[in-house]
Amino acid sequence: MRASLAIAVALMLVVAGCSQAPGAGTTADTTGATDAPGQSDTDSDSTDSGGEQSAVNKPDDPDSDVLGWEDGIWYNETINVTPEDGLNDTELEKVVSRSMARVEQVRGLEFDDRVPVEIQTREEFREEQQGQSVPDHRRVFDNTKFEALFMINESTDSIGVQNSNSGSAIGGFYSPAEERIVVVSENSETPELNEITLSQELFHALQDQHFDFDSFNQSTRELHNAKDGLIEGDGNYVDYLYEQRCGDEWGGDCLTPTPQQQSGEGLANMGPYILKFQPYSDGPAFVRGVHREGGWDAVNDLYENQPESTEQIIHPDKFGDDSPTEFRVEDASGESWDRLSVDGRPDYASVGEAGIFSMLMYPYYKSGGESQVIPAQDFFNVDQSSGELRTIDPLNYNSTPSDGWDGDKLFVYTNDATDENETGYVWQSVWDSEQDAGEFVEGYERLLNFNDATQVDGRENTWRIEGEFGDAFYVQQDGDTVTIVNAPTVEALSGVHEDAASE
Repeated sequence: MRASLAIAVALMLVVAGCSQAPGAGTTADTTGATDAPGQSDTDSDSTDSGGEQSAVNKPDDPDSDVLGWEDGIWYNETINVTPEDGLNDTELEKVVSRSMARVEQVRGLEFDDRVPVEIQTREEFREEQQGQSVPDHRRVFDNTKFEALFMINESTDSIGVQNSNSGSAIGGFYSPAEERIVVVSENSETPELNEITLSQELFHALQDQHFDFDSFNQSTRELHNAKDGLIEGDGNYVDYLYEQRCGDEWGGDCLTPTPQQQSGEGLANMGPYILKFQPYSDGPAFVRGVHREGGWDAVNDLYENQPESTEQIIHPDKFGDDSPTEFRVEDASGESWDRLSVDGRPDYASVGEAGIFSMLMYPYYKSGGESQVIPAQDFFNVDQSSGELRTIDPLNYNSTPSDGWDGDKLFVYTNDATDENETGYVWQSVWDSEQDAGEFVEGYERLLNFNDATQVDGRENTWRIEGEFGDAFYVQQDGDTVTIVNAPTVEALSGVHEDAASE
């Protein structure tokens, strides 16, 4: 999936006071270019980066399928299309074939099959997103997760918020289930195709053909982001290399329509966007490091030894050395409270280091920059030589309260006697050390204060919030383990977890 960094950063930079988005005017690192196939005497026209027509040698067609050649078109071949008035079916087929050849040439993997490509307008894509349905128990589970992150209150449909975000921010996607690609065009009158977006979605299809997305366990948000650190990291790194060649080796001969203005106003909520954007920022840097060390073979090996956590993507030195802790959280609720389970999924949520960081970062945006739970300036990875955000890894998802994460599980509880949408939860996290756990508790208490929490007299480690996230909270550290219990009222805390909020 191609997420719009421009939208996210537009909001970030307005608050941060920066003037330039990542990649604009920066000089990025490059890898060694792949040699072109042998040349022939057949010429065709191409447009160089200055807009002038120049002769390009077209290689002879091979006797069998080879890297960099698809459906009769070479990766460096000029194709006769007029994208300004929208691509017809024949033109689209040519563009897709050449882009497939280019992805093969950049990444060194051969396509097994061709995948259908569709161009949708932003309006059409939004309608498709809004038409999705979700079972009620899954919706309650998801609502509670984002309520626990202080991003979306329990009376708001969190899945609707996320679908709205997607409708505004996603530039394209590959559907493994349907084996199709959609590229979203901002031009509603004559929908145009952005070749850079197309290249990433084609690469996702290529990944699926070689490495089988069904083999990836993405059953929690933490596991989803962790695996996307590889899936989207590889995709966005290939995307970056592809775009570099558009301007250099391929002489500007790429379909890159003038982008329509995007302000970010279409985002329904910045919090989930920050959380879901983490693998798009940290993932390419993670993959680039592996590629520089061992080439594409080493990157391919990652699919057999997948990242286990967002911690390993945020801190690449922990990959292969620091696996998340396995632990159980016993159900200690009273008779009136029941743990909620979702068919086909774990009975707990997990958000990982990326989720905890995003939770603590979100108040900066919610307050318009007036309040900070963690230092916001540390979020932006600025290239000291240019003063601009880095093209790869522009955002830093590391902070003192979230560093040292070693595992987390959040269990949702329901009670038939409570008002609609009122739930409770037990969120337990394990840390590398008692100090790390304590630093998380300090950060979490600052978050409670941001949300106008007050400590409850006569109750140990207990807080109460009135207003948007109106609930009771119990926070207990026991060595390297932190347990957070939530319920609609202080009195109900012990019903959700028997040891909570003792008098």
